[in-house]
Amino acid sequence: MNETLRTMWRRRSVRKYREEALPDEDLTLILEAARRAPTGSNRQNWRMVVVRDPDLRQRTAEACNGQMWMAQAPVILCMVVLPGEGKVNGAIVLDHAVLAATSLGYGTCWIGAYDASKVRSVLGVPADHTIVNLVPVGVPAEEPRARGRKSPSELFSDGQFSVSLDYDPVDLPADASE
Repeated sequence: MNETLRTMWRRRSVRKYREEALPDEDLTLILEAARRAPTGSNRQNWRMVVVRDPDLRQRTAEACNGQMWMAQAPVILCMVVLPGEGKVNGAIVLDHAVLAATSLGYGTCWIGAYDASKVRSVLGVPADHTIVNLVPVGVPAEEPRARGRKSPSELFSDGQFSVSLDYDPVDLPADASE
């Protein structure tokens, strides 16, 4: 199995982080992966707030419905799209960052539970911009197990919505879980 697929299969939602800094070189690679992500018509109508200051991370975690564990991570990414832009392009960009972080051995977790007005206030996001999601990034202090997935026939349709598409799921080879 190739490295990209291994990374996708290995990604987990991590909610506990070690107190270790994220080296600038690794953060640059994560941000560069996001910058290279595709967007509709290559408009790139997004902005990512990179939260590194400990106090700001605490306040951001509080604005995310009190999910204080987020502040353990040395970096929190906040994906924002510009006025008139849908959230899809922002989600694609953020997913590139998440997969890059995973490939470098870091843990992440998609955060969709937040108070947008509080996050705006803490991070200075203009009122006409849309917050897509937030993602803490750091060295995992836990190794969450893979969570169950629905069967292919519950998720895919073959040509018509009412026609299920089924196949045998592909597992990650035993040597890839390292």
